[in-house]
Amino acid sequence: MIDLPKKLKKKLDERASNGALRQLSVPSGLVDFSSNDYLGFARNEILFSKTFQLLLKHNITQNGATGSRLLTGNHSLYHDLELKLAQTHNSENALVFNSGYDANIGFLGSVPQRGDFVFYDEFIHASIRDGLQMSHAKGYKFDHNSLSDLKEKIQKTVSGDGDSEVYIVTESVFSMDGDSPDLKQLVSFCVSEGYRLVVDEAHAVGVMGKKGLGLVQEMGLEKDVFARIVTFGKALGVHGAAVLGSNGLRDYLINFSRSLIYTTALPPHDIIGILSSYEFLAEEGATQRTLLLENIAYFKIQAKKLKAGVSLIDSSSAIQSVIIPGNENVKRISKQLNDDGFNVKAILSPTVPEGKERLRFCIHSFNSKEEIGLIVQLLAKYL
Repeated sequence: MIDLPKKLKKKLDERASNGALRQLSVPSGLVDFSSNDYLGFARNEILFSKTFQLLLKHNITQNGATGSRLLTGNHSLYHDLELKLAQTHNSENALVFNSGYDANIGFLGSVPQRGDFVFYDEFIHASIRDGLQMSHAKGYKFDHNSLSDLKEKIQKTVSGDGDSEVYIVTESVFSMDGDSPDLKQLVSFCVSEGYRLVVDEAHAVGVMGKKGLGLVQEMGLEKDVFARIVTFGKALGVHGAAVLGSNGLRDYLINFSRSLIYTTALPPHDIIGILSSYEFLAEEGATQRTLLLENIAYFKIQAKKLKAGVSLIDSSSAIQSVIIPGNENVKRISKQLNDDGFNVKAILSPTVPEGKERLRFCIHSFNSKEEIGLIVQLLAKYL
């Protein structure tokens, strides 16, 4: 085989020397405190059976999409799903993408134009940052969940002349800290100033709100948000994503979003899986969310009783993170917990800032109180 270029090998060596080299691992069979399967849908046999029955009902025998949505891949099930999404999430329309990553780079890479301004939370997901790199608009980060810093950055940057648009991008639940912005204040500010708010609801859909439809909808703010990104690969247990917004936004993305235009569409059985998961969410979601919320509360109580609560980031979501500075330190404790039979991941720098390395506990509806109590005791011991 041809050798790796020296520049690339050097980058790998540097990452290895910093203790930050990423490697793929296979599912371990350990007790799950790591996956995004918050409600257990991804492993639910009843949901699997419902999806199979829907495939039979729709007489789906086609394996692949056969092409992009603009060519041959836009099968009729897309229409059914997007209509369902728009109705369920109280949106004028919806457009399905192959993943949350595709949705974010497709949206941010095409919607903000040259001369526009995009202000994004400093802890925003990497897919949004990557989308901004594809954009011709200028991007500026503001301090995490700080409306005052956002206002200050806008005041220093935006002149108000011409026809420039201002986009503000945040998440309703942040993937590393598990916390949330004050969406009501943020919406009020954007409405008063005529700015366009974009909210990524990846870690809120299925989990947050009485019906599990996300924080924006739970607060009744959907009509004042320019776009929402919802994903199906976390609490819903399947795959794909959608941008929720106006008819005009959907039309624009179909014409200019490169991650939609130039990729093969989702196969029909994936679309059926999303439809089935939304039906299951309406039927069983409340029960699983109740179990999840009980487990989150129990984890926090147990952690605060012990040393494990010292560096626990305040969060009411399924993501509970304990700060353990240093890549080697957090990897060591993660391995000790793995050896004890628990799958909990170490989040290393540069994924998070240096000194903010952490163990990221993902709590699930199916975790038992015994599992939660034991892992917290072990964590306290190793800390």
